[in-house]
Parts: sequence; structure tokens; C-alpha cells
Amino acid sequence: MARILLRLAHFGKEGRPENVIPKISQEVLAEMIGTTRSRVNFFMNRFRKLGFIEYNGELEVHSSLLNVILHD
Repeated sequence: MARILLRLAHFGKEGRPENVIPKISQEVLAEMIGTTRSRVNFFMNRFRKLGFIEYNGELEVHSSLLNVILHD
């Protein structure tokens, strides 16, 4: 889930990442990673509580999520 969010935000590509991801439904995210929408909802809420994303109509991914992935 975290890797897909980082890819959508263009982290790791040349230039500056786009922190705000265009509107995408949890159903579409679930299809992309091969899981259920409820599981995506669970991780989105967890990432939001941990401060890795902001999700209020628009999805904003913070670089702290990348740091967690790199150190894991």
C-alpha cells in the first residue's frame, strides 16, 4: 500500500515529487494492490494517524512515508 502511494506521488523520480495525488477511490487502490477496499481503508486510516498522509478529499503523501519504507 505504501509503495503504491509513493509511486502515485512520483517519489523517486527525477524532479520534485507531487505530494497531492489526483482523486482516486479506495476501490481503485484495492484493485491496484490486489486486496479489498476495507483493507485499504484500514491502512489509510493507520497512515493518517501516524502522520504519513493527509486524506481529506485529496490525498497528500508526506516524505516521512518514504523514510519508513527505506528504513524497513
